[in-house]
Amino acid sequence: MVDVFCAFLEGDGWQVTHEVEFVDVVAHKDGTTIYAEAKGRTASPGLDTMYGQLLRRMGDEPRSRTRCAVVVPDTALSAAKRVPTWVRSRLGVDVYAVDADGRVELHGSTALTDPANFQPVPVEDDEGER
Repeated sequence: MVDVFCAFLEGDGWQVTHEVEFVDVVAHKDGTTIYAEAKGRTASPGLDTMYGQLLRRMGDEPRSRTRCAVVVPDTALSAAKRVPTWVRSRLGVDVYAVDADGRVELHGSTALTDPANFQPVPVEDDEGER
């Protein structure tokens, strides 16, 4: 899984390193950095742990031009997307799915790139009503 994802990034011009700063993949391109955690094809991919690992590595302050990513087999995509799009968007976490043929697909973290998983957050008015 990691090798396929790294090859995908390298094919797009990213400089990729494995197992750096306690994450599976660190990639750099044009001033942007991706920190990625990958889970392979298992009966129980441990997605909660994967998100937790990324969250612990985010640091105390947001870093500009930094993205985090979870990389999962396409069979675990629905589980990875249980974290709602609006949450992943605010945290800067993207989901990449790898199919059995080695194709990698980005499932973004904005309503435009992942409308199927977007749930608008109700907004209260000045009187506390929704």
